[in-house]
Amino acid sequence: MQASTAVQQDAPIDRVRPIRVFLADDHAVTLWGLEQLVNSMAPRMAVVGTAGSCADLLAHPAIGETDVLLLDLGLSDRNSIEYLQRLVENAGVKVVLLTGDLDPAHHREAVLRGARGVVLKSQPTEHILEAIERVHQGETWLNRTLMSSLLETLPGAAPSKPRRSDDVAGRIQSLTPKEREVVRTVVAHRGAKSLVVADALRMSENTLRNHLTVIYSKLRVKGKVDLYAFAIEHGLAQPPKSAQGQGAWAWPDSDWVEIE
Repeated sequence: MQASTAVQQDAPIDRVRPIRVFLADDHAVTLWGLEQLVNSMAPRMAVVGTAGSCADLLAHPAIGETDVLLLDLGLSDRNSIEYLQRLVENAGVKVVLLTGDLDPAHHREAVLRGARGVVLKSQPTEHILEAIERVHQGETWLNRTLMSSLLETLPGAAPSKPRRSDDVAGRIQSLTPKEREVVRTVVAHRGAKSLVVADALRMSENTLRNHLTVIYSKLRVKGKVDLYAFAIEHGLAQPPKSAQGQGAWAWPDSDWVEIE
């Protein structure tokens, strides 16, 4: 009887919570279609709220409990880019930009203000769902051209060796030899999936994630994109040769990439 009781106590009683998705678009038909699409992934995903304007979005009670915000670039009352940083910093949501705007400058500005992904409305619906999933996991979903543009504008792209402040030097010195190896390997395998990087380091994906969590904290960077820039800028790793043609950046039949 005691053994039976122990089994019952150890058994999980709750299912994994779904990814809570908020939808913001000023077209009612688009909102309806997106809601049907996301809810079709139940129990993995669930729509927790919708909004057609920035005012409705910012005032909605569900925004504080949202995991991923699917955000149209231009809402009915304002350009949503103006509120992006506020949503990311204050509400703590991860933002995927869903837009019909093809201007890469607008995409770049959105990413610099905190968006973790950009999906064009002309792309297959599978891309929307994949972007939500990847961004929720802490990765980034970006166009290859946009990614290259962002990296080229970072300070590390300059040929001259940057001056290192005492604060930055202290952060770098806090890294262990193993953590430095992880940084070099991540940069060398730019754009590769975690499994590839973990195999190169001869460790499990879970161990790699643990290392990266500590590294991000020590260097005060927000993810692989920031880590890549920091490592190149401060001499922790050499930029790899062009990944063009290697296939590490691209999803099949597309030029969209995932970076944790």
